Formats: sequence, C-alpha cells, structure tokens
Amino acid sequence: MDKWTFGLTMMIVAGGGTFVTLWLLGLVIDLLKRIFPLTPEKPGHD
Repeated sequence: MDKWTFGLTMMIVAGGGTFVTLWLLGLVIDLLKRIFPLTPEKPGHD
C-alpha cells in the first residue's frame, strides 16, 4: 500500500468514525431527554 492509498483510507475511516461518534452522542442525548423530560415552570411560581 503506497502512502496515497494509506492516506485516503485513513481519511475515510476517520470521517466515518466522526459521524458514528456524533450519531452515538445524539442517541445518548435523546435517551437522556426521555429519562429527564424538561418541564417548563409556571410564570407565577416563585
């Protein structure tokens, strides 16, 4: 494998890894939103 093939392979793997990580982070955030739903406070409640 020459250096250009290796570089292209690493670029594709790194880009794919980044998207997979962001997707997993999105799943964790959605799970946390379902576990701890945001309930808005009433305006007159001090």
